Amino acid sequence: MGEERPWPWEKSYPPGVCWDAPLAIATLPEMFDAFTARWGGKPALEYRDRKTTYAELRAAVDSAASGLMDLGVGPRTAVALYLPNTPYHPIAFFAVLRCGGRVVNLSPLDAERELAFKLKDSGARLLVTTNVGVMASMALKLKADGLVDQVIVGDDAAFGPSALPTTPIAADAPVISFERLNEDGADRLPREWPRLDVEDIALLQYTGGTTGRPKGAMLTHANLSAAAAIYKAWSDPQRISAPGEDKVICVLPLFHMYALSAVMLRCLCEGNELMLRPRFDVATTLNDIEVKRATMFPGVPTMWIALSNTPGIEQRDFSSLRRVSSGGAPLPIEVAEPFRRLTGHALGGGWGMTETSPAGTSVPLNCSPEKTGTVGLPMPGIAMDIVALDNPRRRLPPGEKGEIRIKGPNVTKGYWNAPQETAAAFVEGYLLTGDIGTMDEDGYFYVVDRKKDMLVSGGFNVYPHAIEEAIYEHPAVAEVVVIGVPDAYRGEAAKAFVQLKSGAVGFTLDELRAFLADKLGRHELPHHLEFRDALPKTAVGKLSKKELIAEERHKQAAARSAAE
Repeated sequence: MGEERPWPWEKSYPPGVCWDAPLAIATLPEMFDAFTARWGGKPALEYRDRKTTYAELRAAVDSAASGLMDLGVGPRTAVALYLPNTPYHPIAFFAVLRCGGRVVNLSPLDAERELAFKLKDSGARLLVTTNVGVMASMALKLKADGLVDQVIVGDDAAFGPSALPTTPIAADAPVISFERLNEDGADRLPREWPRLDVEDIALLQYTGGTTGRPKGAMLTHANLSAAAAIYKAWSDPQRISAPGEDKVICVLPLFHMYALSAVMLRCLCEGNELMLRPRFDVATTLNDIEVKRATMFPGVPTMWIALSNTPGIEQRDFSSLRRVSSGGAPLPIEVAEPFRRLTGHALGGGWGMTETSPAGTSVPLNCSPEKTGTVGLPMPGIAMDIVALDNPRRRLPPGEKGEIRIKGPNVTKGYWNAPQETAAAFVEGYLLTGDIGTMDEDGYFYVVDRKKDMLVSGGFNVYPHAIEEAIYEHPAVAEVVVIGVPDAYRGEAAKAFVQLKSGAVGFTLDELRAFLADKLGRHELPHHLEFRDALPKTAVGKLSKKELIAEERHKQAAARSAAE
């Protein structure tokens, strides 16, 4: 991969960061054994004020893995995790891998049809869940429908009193308690664990469901350990704290790639304390920062928007924070700057995908203010470029817009049971990301929009993200989503869905267009405007367009039917 070195971004690297830094590749159980041995007595997890040390985590994982082996879990066995952010997730995750199995993450927000598809496609016949909400009930329904053979349920009360709603499980329900699994497994220790290869699949992570059938990205032990090594090679020379000194808020869902790899694996490898939170709310987050003295908070843009719009936020104490970062979606400039003023910290950011485990680019701590809006530089071991939208083999020079390609040891080998999609996704060894962007002369990348979100209005390419960035400058706007809707004259036109800040006064479409006149081209100005009390979001907290697109399609279909 180094045949074209030096890469354009190497000259912009912070001191000490090297693109060809050696990357330690290992199986995840080997990684797990190493960091639990090193950090034994230190807190690994904090959940509901209860702390679990690295040694205790190791013991819990070994017991659960032993129990899973007795249930038939072994090399290449797919096990579904249907869990929120509780200690059951990291314990079950590492336990499945200890057995040689592969993890299939399911989202607690998935509809039944989505859950059924992922179970069938992955071949997972064993499901691990908890009694929080309706998850245990849904798991039992999936079992009754013949989609899984065994259901393991962890009792949320095992970690102390909780305000979370739980569903009672009947005494004769066909489930195995997580506690019993651990007890039975502990009785069989020590035992010999299966031998694994770094190219074995560790995780089937489903992605792409917003535009059709979800695809399972096959992520190997090599992919995930490479990502951990890439983060280390990037961050070690820029350290502002020693390993083992940080307390990291983890409100991002562990069933999502960003939290699983970039937060959990990265945090535990460094001996830090992971503060597990099942959901985001402003009060809990501020308590974690002001009272529990969290030092790192990785989030998504909607979280920064909520915090920035909280009354009296400028009086709160953010002094414990050493690093805040944003991922999962492009960060609007109008969100980043107010939060920097509030906390004294620039919102570090980057770009990545499920398919890249999710390492990709990162904004260096010493990034020049002139690089406003950048997603950063490709991290060590990763190669990226920009190619023409109509020819993914034609590289474009700096400054030109095109599709972003990426390759590296962290990039998936392809999609499960989808050879055609896999073949279409790779060109010349690079993964076509579907993101439209540019690279400047210094190697900094900028994401303009998603290829699938781009609309053609009057023959012009229009990027909804650029319109959203401009609308965020309006003082009354809290959140905004822009999509393309059919237009008889232009083919497509931009429609803005806006959620106003508390107490703000609305505005007309003409007033909005006038506000945007010096910020966007005439072809980019929205032609439709709708206010919403709330905008749809994904499980990770990103603003979601698919519900709004579906609504607009339904309206169009209804209008056509009425006209007939």
